Amino acid sequence: MMAQMAVAMPLMLAGEQGMFHFPSADEVRLQPISRADNEADWPFSVDDGTLACVWSGGQRVVMFFEGRSEGLEEDETFQPRQVIVTTDPMQLTLGNMASRDLFRPAASVEERIRLVAPFATLGQKLCDQPAGARVGHGEL
Repeated sequence: MMAQMAVAMPLMLAGEQGMFHFPSADEVRLQPISRADNEADWPFSVDDGTLACVWSGGQRVVMFFEGRSEGLEEDETFQPRQVIVTTDPMQLTLGNMASRDLFRPAASVEERIRLVAPFATLGQKLCDQPAGARVGHGEL
C-alpha cells in the first residue's frame, strides 16, 4: 500500500495520470471547430470537426475528429476519422498513418508541423479548461 502511494503521489502532484489510466467522461474536453472562409492555413482535408483533449499513455493528447457529413441520414451510423494534433514529427507521421488523408496534402513534415502547430496550441489550452466548459469561437 505504501509503495503504491509513493508511486502515485508524484503523478497526483504533477496533475498527471498513470500510464494505464482510463479517462472518465469529465476528463475529456471537446470543442467544435471549423474552417473560416478566408483561412489559408487550415491543416485538415475537411472543413469542420471537433478538437479534443484526451488522456492517453499518461499524458494529455490533442486530437481532431472529422465532422459528420451533411449527406448522412440521422439514423446512419458514423465513425469519424481522427488524427493526433501535435508538433512531434513521430506522432504526427507514424501515429496518424491510418487516417493521414484527414490532413490536407503537405509538401513535407515541416510544412505539416507548421500548419498544425496553432491547433496543437489551441488543444493544449482546451485541456486546461474546467469540465463542461464551452469555449466560444475565437476564445481559445
